[in-house]
Amino acid sequence: MTPALSLRNVHKSFDGIVAIEDFSLEIERGEVVALVGDNGAGKSTLVKIISGMYQPTSGEIRLGGEPVHFTDASQSQAKGVQVVYQDLALADSQTVYMNLFLGREKTKGPFGKLDRAAMIAETETLVRELDVRIPSAKSIIRDLSGGQRQGVAIARATHWATNLVLMDEPTAALGVAETAKVEDIIHGLKARNLPILIISHSLDQVFRLSDRICVLRRGRQIGVRKTAETDKNEIVSMITGLKAAGEA
Repeated sequence: MTPALSLRNVHKSFDGIVAIEDFSLEIERGEVVALVGDNGAGKSTLVKIISGMYQPTSGEIRLGGEPVHFTDASQSQAKGVQVVYQDLALADSQTVYMNLFLGREKTKGPFGKLDRAAMIAETETLVRELDVRIPSAKSIIRDLSGGQRQGVAIARATHWATNLVLMDEPTAALGVAETAKVEDIIHGLKARNLPILIISHSLDQVFRLSDRICVLRRGRQIGVRKTAETDKNEIVSMITGLKAAGEA
């Protein structure tokens, strides 16, 4: 089976300073892979490379077996790659449905009038499928809780994602109950056969959600482990460098 995402020997340096060194990873459809490491390990840099915000200095990225060369995030979005960031990137003064279609608004008629009814109906169907509990598709984003906002951000990403969902600390600012709700949504995305790469600082969350765990330390790929075949002690040792670990 062709991997949904394939990274081969990806290297990234900034003015001669190495941020990512020889990183290789494959992710299958319906798989959740967690990317872990201390601050400065290169996790967010890697997500930005995959999403087109940065270009690799060398190496290859393939989506569904096809080589891709993104020069900006809009190109990766056009290929069905969506990112959910901790800071959400939502328009607080806009409605839920307008956020879902931001930059992709549906129109009708010869004068391109906004088709609000179609956008509202599509939004309500999606949030119902994902079980994102919001008062209405017409709710204003600033009136929602942190968990509801994150649910909207994930709904927007998954609405447009056909090939890959990237999540950079999606629950870092949430409480326990809201985090659990977002994790339920992530399980739902996996059930829909979407491939997911998630960055999380919480090893408890990593072990709840992921199929495999990839460890980065100071830009170097330390190893990849099947979640069911490892434990927190080994992953912590790999993160901190207390134990040498080769890639599984």
